[in-house]
This record gives sequence, structure tokens and C-alpha cells, in this order.
Amino acid sequence: MLNTKAHITVIALACLSVACTRDQAPPVPPPPVDNVVLKEIAPLGQVLTDSAGRTLYYYTRDTTGNSVCTGGCRDAWPIFYTTTLRLGAGLAAADFGTITRPDGAKQNTYKGWPLYYYKTDAAAGEAKGENVGKVWFVAKPDYTIMLMNGPLIGNNGKQYTSAYVEGVEIVQYFTDANGRTLYGFKNDRNNVNKYTKEDFSNNATWPIYEVAELKKVPTGVAATDFAVINVFTKKQLTYKGWPLYYFGADAGLRGKTKGVSVPTPGVWPIVNQQTVVAPQ
Repeated sequence: MLNTKAHITVIALACLSVACTRDQAPPVPPPPVDNVVLKEIAPLGQVLTDSAGRTLYYYTRDTTGNSVCTGGCRDAWPIFYTTTLRLGAGLAAADFGTITRPDGAKQNTYKGWPLYYYKTDAAAGEAKGENVGKVWFVAKPDYTIMLMNGPLIGNNGKQYTSAYVEGVEIVQYFTDANGRTLYGFKNDRNNVNKYTKEDFSNNATWPIYEVAELKKVPTGVAATDFAVINVFTKKQLTYKGWPLYYFGADAGLRGKTKGVSVPTPGVWPIVNQQTVVAPQ
């Protein structure tokens, strides 16, 4: 039989153990998982994925920043949407947004591009949707050049074909990472800017595409066709020798192509993979 003193000691220790348990702080829940992260996917480099590692994509037909992928397209390319974005390292909240699609659903965007999955990607890290139809590309944080497929609507409100005559045609052309159209100038020469003045007094009209170095380009676009030239105190990206510009009247808006009619069609053409090498 337990003696009285030992019995009291056991009871005291038990009570102390209960008291300590009651005084402990509740366990801290783990932080919420980032639902958009950067993942290295060979050979594409860093790609945006969801928390499960599923690749996210752009559609080059989304010229205005809203989605034109509906019906069967949406079945093949499910939309990405989360009510609360939690971003991994290397991603900035300012680059993300939310749109209401024509079908009423919500969809997240990155740098103005609506984000999608590809239903054929069965496992984390797959990117089978890259360059599908030459209009679907993985979403990346470091594109220097992106592609857009849309109509060419000039500053005069008229639509032009790739031959710069009035007509209806969907044309693929180069943009920057945010979908802003890039142009060439027909009077330029191979890697020589003939337009910009030394004091940059006309740069607001046709701003040069300032790039210190080429980073990522979409699959199928040859990085070797690009170069960086010095234009007085600035650096400008060229493609096949053509210096690249924005048009000021596009007002920095994605999908605008007003420059194609200024001052007449073809003087400031869009630039794409069909562009010929600039003359010497």
C-alpha cells in the first residue's frame, strides 16, 4: 500500500502536469500554402505553377486582356482562379489581376494575360501545352518578347491585313511581356536606328524598346535573331536587324496596333517571324 506522503506527491505531480498543459499556448497553425509559385521546368526555365506544381499558360488570342477561350477551348484549357492569391518568391502582387470572363466566371491574370491550365498535363511539372497551335505558351516572369494574335486596327480605325491593305486577317506579331505591340521603321537599316534624335525629343512618339539584354522568348522564336544596339545613351532591342519601337498613341495598352496606319500603312509595320532581315 502506498504511504500517505508518497500518495500526496503523486497527486501533486499529476495536478502540476494538468496545470502545465492548461497553461500551454495553443499550437500555431502552419502558414497557408502559396498558390502561385515559380517552378523550374526544363528546358523552359522558370514557369508559373499552382501550389501543386501544375503549369499555367497564356493564350495569344487574348489581345484585350479578357479571355476569348470559350466552349470547347475552355474544356481543353481550364481557367485558373483563386479568390485569395498567395505568391511565392520572385512574384509581385502588382502583376496579378482578376477579370470577369464573357461567360461570367472569374479568372486570374498575370501581366495582363489570363491564366489557364492544360487538361493534358497529368502531373506536376508537365508542360505539354507549350507552343500548342503556336498560340499557347507557358506563363513566365521573364519574357522579353511575347506573341499576340489579333487584328491590325490602325490609328484611323481601319483594319489591315499583313500586306497593309484594308481587310480582315488575324495576324501574329511581337509584343513585350505585357502585350504591348512592337514595331519596326521601314527607313531603318540593319541594326541602325534612323529615327530617334540624339536628344530623344521624338522618343515620345515612337519610344524605343529599351532592353539591356534579351531574356526569354516563346518556343519557336529564335533568340539568335535578336540583338541589342546602342542608341546614343540608351539600348534598343532589334530583331533581324530591325530596331524595335512602341507607338506612343497606343498609350501603353495591350493589343493596340494604331501605329500600322501612321503616316501611311506599312511605314511602321508590326514585327513577327515573317519579317525579313533589315537591309544594310
